[in-house]
Amino acid sequence: MRKELIAIISLLLVLTMVISLSGCASRPEPVTEGKVQPISNAAFKEAEAKLLDSLEPLPEKGKKYKLAALEITLANPFWVTMKQGYEDAAKEYGVEIDVLAAPKEDDINAQLDTLKTLVAKDYDAIAISAITPYNLISGVAEATKRGIPVIAVGTSVDQKAAAQQGAKVAAFITSDFTEQGRLGAQYIVDKIKSGKVAIIEGLSGAAQGEARKNGAKEVFEKNPAIQLVSIQPGNWDRQKAYDITVNLIQAHPDLKGIFCANDVMALGAVEALKAKGKKQQVTVVGVDFIDEARKSIAKGELDATVAMSPYLFGKGGVLLALKVLQGHEITKDIYWTPLALVNKDNVNTFEGWR
Repeated sequence: MRKELIAIISLLLVLTMVISLSGCASRPEPVTEGKVQPISNAAFKEAEAKLLDSLEPLPEKGKKYKLAALEITLANPFWVTMKQGYEDAAKEYGVEIDVLAAPKEDDINAQLDTLKTLVAKDYDAIAISAITPYNLISGVAEATKRGIPVIAVGTSVDQKAAAQQGAKVAAFITSDFTEQGRLGAQYIVDKIKSGKVAIIEGLSGAAQGEARKNGAKEVFEKNPAIQLVSIQPGNWDRQKAYDITVNLIQAHPDLKGIFCANDVMALGAVEALKAKGKKQQVTVVGVDFIDEARKSIAKGELDATVAMSPYLFGKGGVLLALKVLQGHEITKDIYWTPLALVNKDNVNTFEGWR
């Protein structure tokens, strides 16, 4: 009888545990309206802390403003993450924000039309990421005439051309695009030591693509054991980069490295090299650290990428807009966001970076 009682008690305990665990599994996480989900990644927290320090004094929270942000495109995960940064910062500071973008990364006319539409509305400030240094100048000039502060995020307008048209940018937050190119190219040089390399740049004339190309070119050309055999525009397009890579490996079957000005193109290059059975021979490095690049690095396909934080671009853009609207002195010509080189050795430590 005693054994039967013990068995019954044990069964009841097991059932209680199962029910308890089932309840935990099915219970949704509490959601607080307007609350931003915290980031757990230590590297990201450090980067965010450095950015906030550079923006001190921070703007006041709770003042009602209506902001707009114009990105390059939402077809690229980089800009989707940046949109999240804008929206989370707006929630945190209790302001409204509308985030729009051009339909494609090279649609300069559509982006300008969108900016002019935003200027005609009742926004207190507008953040922009120009496709080229020139395509948004006339729209920024209209905003300046209407007294609407414009914040440049990631990319800006050509200062000389803007001044000639009366276009003023109130503040600028970005990343060192030239250094991104240097970091990516140096990784290739360190890995291959010698041999032929190529650069797939972005859209010709786009500030970030030109700077990354120039940074990579500088590193390759100062190393006598490295032969830079090709620089071609990939227009930020995966298929275009795929086709360029196929042609490169046909023209240079002993190619050993490719630097790509963003991860989307780098992933296209990886696919082409895999199709030709050449991936193990060629080191490929991109820029942006989008999630697909992270997964590819973890699988041992894409070799490396230069990480920056599109999320902090968006957050910084909101904070600078609020600082300008609240009359803060803008003490720096450029506010910088951090960089990091990510490869298979450290990719796991960047889980949660955005």
